[in-house]
Amino acid sequence: MFKHVIWDFDGTLFDTYPVMAKIFKDLLEKESIEEPIDEIVKKMQVSMAFTLNYYKKKYNISSDFINEYQIQRKIKELTLAKPFAEIEDICNYIHSTNRKNYLYTHRGESSVTLLKSHGLYGYFSDFITLEHGFERKPIPDALNYLIDKHSIHRDEAIMIGDRELDQLAAKNAGISACYFNENSEENDNSDYIIDDFKQLYAIL
Repeated sequence: MFKHVIWDFDGTLFDTYPVMAKIFKDLLEKESIEEPIDEIVKKMQVSMAFTLNYYKKKYNISSDFINEYQIQRKIKELTLAKPFAEIEDICNYIHSTNRKNYLYTHRGESSVTLLKSHGLYGYFSDFITLEHGFERKPIPDALNYLIDKHSIHRDEAIMIGDRELDQLAAKNAGISACYFNENSEENDNSDYIIDDFKQLYAIL
């Protein structure tokens, strides 16, 4: 049984990629650049840094473009971003069975704000965000910090995320990895693969 469940945020707890990609696409169109939104989403599923570097090289987007994107994202996400279906139920289930939810994200404090605004904050025992200053996934430093801080047995912990980085971070920390992918894609670094959060009941 897994007693400690560590969640990624974007694309795992919250369905934020469509919101982020739409903002990005709209700004590109203002520059007379056309990009399919599904291609932008694919880049964002690697990482935001990868996305910005990719389009900076491809279209020479300016620092002003990036700054405007960050501003609009902060404003619009707070009203448009929503948790995936079943997330509240599964987080409540974990919490109510005397187990622990944790957040580990490269995003900043907006992740905690969104958890609060959707009534999810109380289900979580701890939060690792950008402000903590840990090296990015797949470096396992943040996971090791949580493990040490909460005296977690590694065989009782699982990381759930939608990206390869999440799976590798879990493996590098010596804990189980669960890959959430709505297209049921394979992942060689995952112990579990799900396309619906209801499937977690059988795993946890």
